[in-house]
Amino acid sequence: MKNFFTSLLGSLVALIIFCGGGAFLAVVLLVALAALGQKPPTVVQPGSYLVFDLSANIQDAPQEFDGAALLGPLLGGNRIQTLQLRSVTRALRAAAKDSRIAGLLITGSVQPIGYGAGFGALKEIRAALQTFRASGKPVVAYLNFATTRDYYLISAADDVVLDPFGAILLLGLASQPLFLAGTFEKFGVGVQVTRVGKYKSAVEPFIRKDLSPENREQLQKLLDDIWTDLLGDIATSRRITPADVQRTVDREGLIGAASAVTAKLVDRTAYRDEVIDELKVKTGRKKGTKETFKQIGLAAYAGVAPGTTGTAGGRKNRIAVVYAEGDIVDGDGQIGEVGGRRFARELRQLRQDDDVKAVVLRVNSPGGSATASEEIQRELRLTMAVKPVVASMGSVAASGGYWISTYADRIFAEPTTITGSIGVFGLFINVQQLAHNLGFTWDSVKTGKLAGMLTISRPKTDEELAVFQKLVDWIYDEFTAKVAESRKLDKAKVLEIAQGRVWSGAEAQKLGLVDEVGGLNDAIAYAAEKAGVGANYRLTEYPRKRQLAEIINEIMKGMAPDQAGDDAALKKLLGEIKDQARVLLRFNDPRGIYARLPVEIRIQ
Repeated sequence: MKNFFTSLLGSLVALIIFCGGGAFLAVVLLVALAALGQKPPTVVQPGSYLVFDLSANIQDAPQEFDGAALLGPLLGGNRIQTLQLRSVTRALRAAAKDSRIAGLLITGSVQPIGYGAGFGALKEIRAALQTFRASGKPVVAYLNFATTRDYYLISAADDVVLDPFGAILLLGLASQPLFLAGTFEKFGVGVQVTRVGKYKSAVEPFIRKDLSPENREQLQKLLDDIWTDLLGDIATSRRITPADVQRTVDREGLIGAASAVTAKLVDRTAYRDEVIDELKVKTGRKKGTKETFKQIGLAAYAGVAPGTTGTAGGRKNRIAVVYAEGDIVDGDGQIGEVGGRRFARELRQLRQDDDVKAVVLRVNSPGGSATASEEIQRELRLTMAVKPVVASMGSVAASGGYWISTYADRIFAEPTTITGSIGVFGLFINVQQLAHNLGFTWDSVKTGKLAGMLTISRPKTDEELAVFQKLVDWIYDEFTAKVAESRKLDKAKVLEIAQGRVWSGAEAQKLGLVDEVGGLNDAIAYAAEKAGVGANYRLTEYPRKRQLAEIINEIMKGMAPDQAGDDAALKKLLGEIKDQARVLLRFNDPRGIYARLPVEIRIQ
């Protein structure tokens, strides 16, 4: 009966929201639905195994609100769970010391979305897994089919089990950008660019049909750096050499169960039910009983684990972790974007709050609007005048993402972080030929030579492009001067390593663009030390939860159709095109000038 009313209420809420009326009733029903969906308090039984299901998107920032979690199951459709990186790592470290937790089971397959579950984030999770393993508690990993991301994490277990009919897809890394120049030509869409930096390749998908030599060079170096780090970690955990792993990768790629055992990538093969029976015995259950082994999911455990619900210290000693995750855009931005005005406003409030003793800027962004990046950097510099600011780079902190990080008191990055890309470009689209093909025409009158130069009805003249190039040159000079000043580097050295070139975190440290290899926890510890609060502080995270009106809007956006299906290959292609188009929509700098990573470095 409860399920019936839950389904009924869910349907009513959806109907009211989609019909655009009855807002008050919708809120009442939302509250009622949430009450019906409430679960009893989480209890951790002594001797339980912590179950880490990787089948999620692991993002840096906490969710401001998850509307799909409330209504998704009621309205149908597959929904990918979202986990917060810091919540995962804290739970794993807490479980290592929790006497109620007897061991850890890792299963599932990572589901990266946007900038989530990048190799920088996975590096931090892997470190937490190693901390758990060092406690002496067993770590069991069960694989059915594992990608490179999955296996990178799972290889940290001391008992890696593969289904007899399972496989590991370990091919090495590749990046295959989608180029739209040919399509634009076919439909009559013109593109003009202004840029500085021979490696600044963000515009290439719109003006080329293949990689430029410079872009190919930097991508190859980046992938080599990341792959070398992954190979080293895997080989160390599996007690083999990186060369051993590489030979297996090059020989097979899609590695079956028998080959995986022979290559020492896994310890043994077994079916899922066999592993579950083993865990039943280990947790005090009888083998063959209908009752499963004692367990608690990581997401549930994160909410009740010792030491994860807060830290020492009262209201007057706070360390603020501010998440800059997503494209940097002008204005307030949308969910999943870093709006310059909104982000600067948040920083201003933290700067003026005397209870906040230090700010940790967590960056997982490819950059974007140069205007918005400077707006954010200005507030960070003002904040640094009154309290410490420490930058922690996630999987991506490049171009505008580096711009907002460079003045921090200390910059932490993972070896696999994608950073650098110190360069600037302008992108201008016109539809003159497209309009001509459709029969549209324009005419104009103007009061000066440059009047109307922002039009999309025609290409820019050489004189007009020169105006934008002058601005791009000036912003690039400012960008490199800021890096030289903040990083205490010679300007000539900065000009040599800038040029829009992308670097791995490991290389960035060698070049002086990054201070230290480390994760978010290292940055927080440094900020606390710099602020002089020791362990006596309380951690707070920003941005905060959204208001009710925004919550309802989020719920509506969460009601997306399934992404799986028979036409998955076509949907993947359309998804790539949509992503590129979405990037164009985020190009909203009022001057049309951007400091952004190549428009997507997709590492597969």
